[in-house]
Amino acid sequence: MTETYTYDVEVLHLLVSPSHAYFGRARDGAAEVPTTDADRVELVAGKGIVGDRFFGKAAHMDAAVTLMAVEALEEMAAEMGAGPFDPLLTRRNVVLRGAHLHPLLGQEFELESRGDRVRLRAGRPAHPCVWMDRMLAPGAHAAMRGRGGVRCQPLSNGALHMGPAVLISPVPLEPERAGEASVRRPSRLP
Repeated sequence: MTETYTYDVEVLHLLVSPSHAYFGRARDGAAEVPTTDADRVELVAGKGIVGDRFFGKAAHMDAAVTLMAVEALEEMAAEMGAGPFDPLLTRRNVVLRGAHLHPLLGQEFELESRGDRVRLRAGRPAHPCVWMDRMLAPGAHAAMRGRGGVRCQPLSNGALHMGPAVLISPVPLEPERAGEASVRRPSRLP
């Protein structure tokens, strides 16, 4: 039997949007699109979150669900002397508190909330787009590098719920490092 590690986390936001707000809109500005901060979302294995813009899209099958630690935004705001930042503006599907996500890259893990359990594979980092400079604050794009979260493929059907949850990991995590950047960013010159 493979060893697992469990961590108490909190699901703060579950973003579902049927359309892109930023993609392909460099000249026009952010699109006004319907966006839901849901209490519960339904995941379908290999497809994503029901009702979301990435659901069932071939190009996003391995990265249909994005997870981010809210601590990353909190540390960014503190470093920049800005904020607080609205986590929904990052357009990440699942915003967690207490989740050290970077070590999960390449791993299968589970999130359990209100008795429902969803299995995910963290495939690659969720890199920030330049829109973060406009939507959060100037410099947010650079500050968010290495902190944008992870893009995941759902491996099982199930639901995620807002509120207390448990992250079940095959590798040890360090929740106190949830807000740290996973890559070194260039230091600013005086």
